[in-house]
Amino acid sequence: MSLQLIDYVVIAVYGAVIAGITLVFARRQRTAADYFVANRSLPAWAVAMAMMAALISSNTLVGHPATAYQKGLILLLGSFTLPLVLIFVARGIVPFYRNVVGMSAYEYIGTRFGIGGRLYASGCFVADRLFDVGVTMLTTAVPVCVMTGWDMGNVILGMAGFTVLYTVIGGMETVVWTSVVQGFIFVAAAVIIAARLLFAPECGAPGAVLGAAWDAGKFSLGNFDFSWRAVTDPAVSSQWLLLLAYTTNWARRYISDQHMVQRYLIAKTDHDASRGVIWNGVLCVPVWGIFMFIGVCLYGYYSLSGATAPAVSDAVIPHFIMHQLPAGVVGLMLAAIFAASMSSISPDLNSIATSFTADLVGHLAPNQSDRAKLLTGRFAVAGAGLLAILVALVMAPKDGGATIMERAVTVAAILSGGMLGLFFLGFFTRRATRQGCYVGLVACALFTAWGTLTEPANRIVDVGFNFPLNPILIGILGHLIVFGVGYGASRLLGGYVPPNVDQLTFRRKRTPAA
Repeated sequence: MSLQLIDYVVIAVYGAVIAGITLVFARRQRTAADYFVANRSLPAWAVAMAMMAALISSNTLVGHPATAYQKGLILLLGSFTLPLVLIFVARGIVPFYRNVVGMSAYEYIGTRFGIGGRLYASGCFVADRLFDVGVTMLTTAVPVCVMTGWDMGNVILGMAGFTVLYTVIGGMETVVWTSVVQGFIFVAAAVIIAARLLFAPECGAPGAVLGAAWDAGKFSLGNFDFSWRAVTDPAVSSQWLLLLAYTTNWARRYISDQHMVQRYLIAKTDHDASRGVIWNGVLCVPVWGIFMFIGVCLYGYYSLSGATAPAVSDAVIPHFIMHQLPAGVVGLMLAAIFAASMSSISPDLNSIATSFTADLVGHLAPNQSDRAKLLTGRFAVAGAGLLAILVALVMAPKDGGATIMERAVTVAAILSGGMLGLFFLGFFTRRATRQGCYVGLVACALFTAWGTLTEPANRIVDVGFNFPLNPILIGILGHLIVFGVGYGASRLLGGYVPPNVDQLTFRRKRTPAA
């Protein structure tokens, strides 16, 4: 089945709506604060939608169904750890950041541990986000290519080019309001796909796909084996490791990542920002759940309908859309895939540009004019987009290989560079020193290099004493090493502690109002 004229019309209307929003809000960009943090003027519900869109991208639309189709609901419990993390974030992290930093989360690290810590944190964030944006571009190109037969490289370039353009022009306010529209589109798409699967007449009675999926064990939550093999064998997807990885990932993202901290800063008030964080958790978990439910239903559908299933799990959603949905709806699904991707890519590009402008360029050229900051930010968005395209091409899926989501979780954990441990080192103790922090970062870098090069799944070198555990633990242990070694070195070596350290920790003493 090929695209019909009505499908192209739907896609064109979607593109026109995004372009229109961009042109409206681009006229309001006057200062760097407008461009990077929307002049701290947005309501709580918009903040919540912007956060949700940052997490629910084409990675979710393609990756979650693919993983559920292949391995069952192994990612579901990890999703439920998000609200638990967000309660702590809303109560303690959000008001702290809104009173300590201006545009970049790493301003805090610079104040607490000096420019070396700030540049390290900013660099790790940029590397992590570039990888994530590249994966998002890829998980957009895969379904589009399956559905249309278009060349993958052209799809990545076209979609990325349009997204980069409206992000360069519109700034953060455009990013937020386009994310709101895009969020409604991909949620509507999920509901349509789920309904089509549940009431598929070719599979028998309504809900028959659920029975077939249940019989095949696709409602399984995963392997709960609590053994040494679960920790050491990369082929074992232990639910305990996934829960640990998810919890650590949520904490890292919401506590130490610029792309989330920047969303706290765009709200009108501290209360709006905190409410936005909580509502974000309420929105995200059901949406993740429905996409995993779709993956389970797809297994049941292909078991009962007699239709030919795709060879690659990551193609299961686009294959179904293209062959089982009518013209017009196919166009809406393509628009939803583009929306899911763009709603994640555009804020990430803006946050990369913010970190680059505030942390690196701001250090090298602290007296930049406001206009120069705007120009630097726009160039940074374009440059980040080009680098992310290279990541997308390298991560292209292969027959019989692990799903994109599984590979992405491991790589993202490694790229985190102990960031959560670094923030906790400064956030929870007044005794951590600048010198101790640097020792912890060096220890983490050495450990990460050793673990990555010698891990058992894809060992590059054999040094005799190799990393013996599941690779997903490299990133998790990195956070512990930064905190533990950094604190221990601080106590042993001493060193510089900011005179206002009481204002830079979790138990921050508030200055009484005049």
